[in-house]
Parts: sequence; structure tokens; C-alpha cells
Amino acid sequence: MPTDLEIARSVKPRPILDVASDMGVPPEFVEQRGNGLAKINIAAVDAMGAPRAKYVLVTATSPTPFGEGKTTVAVGLAQGFKKIGRQAVLTLRQPSLGPTFGIKGGAAGGGYSQVIPMEEMNLHLTGDFHAVTEANNMLAALIDNHIYQGNQLSIGIKRVTWRRVMDVNDRALRNIVIGLGKSLDGIPRETGFDITAASELMAVLGMATSLQDLRKRLGRIVIGYDRHNKPITAEDVQGAGAMAVLLKDALNPNLLQTLEGTPVLIHTGPFANIAHGNSSIVADQVGIRSGDVLITEAGFGSDIGAEKFFNLKCRASGFAPDVAVVVTTVRALKYNTGKFDVKGGQPLPQAMIVENPDDVHAGADNLRRHIANVRQHGVVPVVAINSFPTDHPSEHQAVASICDEEGARWAVASPHAEGADGMVDLAEVVRDAAGEGSNFQMLYPTEMGLTDKIKTIATKVYGADDVEYDMKARRELAKFEEMGYGHLPICMAKTQYSFSHDASLRGAPTGWTLPVREVQLVAGAGFILPLTGSINRMPGLGANPAAHSIDIDANGEVVGLS
Repeated sequence: MPTDLEIARSVKPRPILDVASDMGVPPEFVEQRGNGLAKINIAAVDAMGAPRAKYVLVTATSPTPFGEGKTTVAVGLAQGFKKIGRQAVLTLRQPSLGPTFGIKGGAAGGGYSQVIPMEEMNLHLTGDFHAVTEANNMLAALIDNHIYQGNQLSIGIKRVTWRRVMDVNDRALRNIVIGLGKSLDGIPRETGFDITAASELMAVLGMATSLQDLRKRLGRIVIGYDRHNKPITAEDVQGAGAMAVLLKDALNPNLLQTLEGTPVLIHTGPFANIAHGNSSIVADQVGIRSGDVLITEAGFGSDIGAEKFFNLKCRASGFAPDVAVVVTTVRALKYNTGKFDVKGGQPLPQAMIVENPDDVHAGADNLRRHIANVRQHGVVPVVAINSFPTDHPSEHQAVASICDEEGARWAVASPHAEGADGMVDLAEVVRDAAGEGSNFQMLYPTEMGLTDKIKTIATKVYGADDVEYDMKARRELAKFEEMGYGHLPICMAKTQYSFSHDASLRGAPTGWTLPVREVQLVAGAGFILPLTGSINRMPGLGANPAAHSIDIDANGEVVGLS
């Protein structure tokens, strides 16, 4: 089979204005950006009428380190709907250069279910990540300049919470000291870098509903505290307006297409383990007015990305999902038995690809809990069994029997090898499920206290017995409640490889307690961020990152991108 890059280059994209026309976007709101790319001005929302599409979320079971093809299924499903005569629009998150040059690779789908232009999508796209990086770091510079120029706001040197960002995996920058050298070089203090996707500005872009809302959210960002523990905002240091100028264009979602010409809106960043992990509300505002079905993808499994989709994104957007597609694989359920040691960048253990439906059944509790997580939000679950060449028919039947026991619809999907043709069954099942309607509900009300919200997520979604707080986390939660932020929802930072905080606890672990070591206020985006376990927000590179293989050939073409 050709490589993803070879397949992507073999297809001539449709004119992007034709793709936008299919969506009903008036041409005056389409801003072309090179070959096969455009930005959709968010003013199009007011010109496109009322929402009309069924709203479909794509989530997953707990993945292996390779990922289980959730984006590929989402792309394939959009193509599959076109095959059965339904106009679908897909909204996806933009890939980060961190994993693209790390181990995971790009995030444009794969095989015959890809978003094109594939190279542009994975490499910078229209510059939204750069705008976030520049705006974030400009605010950091303004903060340090304010302190250097006399510190009229009495910002506590050790109470600055705003960090710099860059879109590269670089563990050496997690904790640094700035301002060293001469007195003219600034005030020395400890700080650090996060990856750009984890910037609060990325979440602000994702949660904003208009340019005016974006500006208000930027002003509300808390960058630190003064000597009396009073919060200092981006508005206080006069940085919100300039950030709005830098982010104004980045608020408009990017329009691309699948290999088969289906519209795809790409906007805001990934990483549901350390951020909110969903594409933007404004992209969905456009997409839900553009066809019969709007498909959107949330990061990782139902315990992370989908939970945040339901309780953060839908709370802010007011949209209610009709169906949640839970992507699973034979190898993911085998992995969740805990019997196999799988490492990114290394081949699967041979014992894991031998035909063994008993191992699939042994990992079934993970799938069962993900189905239950969808149902407790009042949404209809459909399981997509994503087919891999190493699978066996008896193993697919094992997954199907688990779904039958849970009363969940299912279909085998083959998006990578067959494109739309391999997605017809799933598209028909999702179409029928969406026709039933849902009874969507939030997991918790806004008036619930912060610790109760955290415990609700931990016990009802993760399966924990209780939550244990470090003293620092308790102080932070009490402070945020006292400051008037107790109404905010929760955005948990947690490993994606387990329902728990411990990646080694696979399946559906019970009898454990969730440790919360730190809690951060993300006032601009509008949520509270508890950090659990050892999670951090600046990844590192592996021993053999993808960057070693990416290059330019003699013809000036990119090679090694996957």
C-alpha cells in the first residue's frame, strides 16, 4: 500500500471555493490561503441561518501508545456519509509540531481517509499556532517588563503564573530561570515553557464564540498575584488588546477537505490530557449550519476529551450531541488486559497480534466503561471497530459480542484501506442512531463546589473511590472559591492511557484514589485545571523522534512525514 504522503499527493484537491459552496458559505466569507486552503470568516455564521445538522462526536476507548485511528475513522465517517447521500462536515483539531516531529507523527488521518493538503495541515497550516505562540509570549514579555519598569501593580515575583510557550517538544525548558546577566537584562525569576497547545490562549480560541467574546476572555486571564494575593489580569498589564490583534485572524477556522472532497474545518489544538482537547466552538458554529451531519472529534478517550466536550465545550456552545462514536480496536482491548508491554516507536509484541478472542474479552471492561460514560451524559453510543491488518474475524466478533451485551450499536470500519467504501456500514448505523434523538445532560451543575465537581468526574467517569489533594491543591481550590471562581467547570489534566492517573493501571481499574497535586486557574478560557499524577505540559522527545527522518529531497519535496 502506498504511504500516506504518496496517497495524499496522488489526489487533486477540489477548488476550495467549491468545497465552501457545498457548505452554503457565501463566497465573500471565504478567504483563500494558497492551494486548497481557506479561512472562513466567522461573520459567515450570521449569514448561514439556523443550526440544522445532526451533531456527532467521535471519541474512543483508552488507546495504545500508537493511537487507534480515531482521526482516520472521523475522516472516513465524513466520507462514508457522502457515500450514502448525506452532506457531512467534519471539524478537527490542528496538529501540533511537537508530536509531528516526535513519535506520534501528524494528525491528518491516514491511508484513504485523510485531510488534504496533508503537508500543509501538519506543517504550520495558516499560522494559527504561531499567532498563539506570539501572543502568549508577548504577554509574558509585558509582565516581565512591567516588573522591571517599577512594578506599579506590586506583582509578586514568585506569584507570576503565566508561562512562555513554543510548539516543540523540549523537556529542557520545563523549568528555567530568566533575567540572568546584567541589571538591564531583567529581574531574575523562575519560570518555564509549556507546549503551545497547552497555552490558555489556545483554549480561549477554542471556547470563544465571537471576536467580542475573545476580547473579553483575553482581558480576564489571570497572570499572577500581587503581594496581597489579589489576582492580576492581562487587562491590568495592558496586554489584552494587543493579544486580540494578534489572534483576530486566528479566530477564523481553516477550511480543508478530505481525499474525497468532503469539507473539513481545522481549528485550535490537540492534547486532551493537558488541555481541553477539542476543536473550536466557532468551527462548529459554521459546521452545524452547513450540512446534514456535523462530525467533531475529541482527544483520546471518553474519560478525557469526550468528558471535556460534554461539560466544557457544550456548556459554552449550547449545542447538544446526538450520537457519540466510540472508536475501539482489537489491539486496544488486548492492550487493556495489562498483559502486553507496548512502546511507541517499537513493533507490537508478536503475542499481541496472534489470533486470540479471549484476550479481547479480557480487555472488555475498558470498552464497557467508555460506553457507560457516553450514556451517563444522555447520548446514544455507537461503537466503531476500527479494522487493522493484524486483526482476525473472530476478534472482531468478540468486540461485537461485547457491544451486543451492552446494548450498543456497532459496525466494523475500514477507513484506512478502503476510504468511504469501508465506512458505509458505520455511516448507516450512526445515521439511524442520530434519528432517535438524545437526552443530553451535563455531569454536574455550575453551582456545585469545585471539590465536588472534581470528585464527580473522578468517581463517575474514571471509576475512582475518592480524591486526595496535596496541601497546595487544597489551598488553591479554597483561594479560587474565595475569589469567585467556584462556578467554573473542571478541565482535568490526566494521562490518556488509563482511567486513573497511573498509565500502568489499564482496563477499568477500581479501588484507587485520584491524587490532585496542583490546581490552576484558567479564567480566560473559563475553567479550573487540576493536575493529577505526574502529568506535565511540556512533552519531551524520544530516543528516535520523527524529526530524524523528515527531510527535503532533491526535487524540493518533503519526505518522511507521516
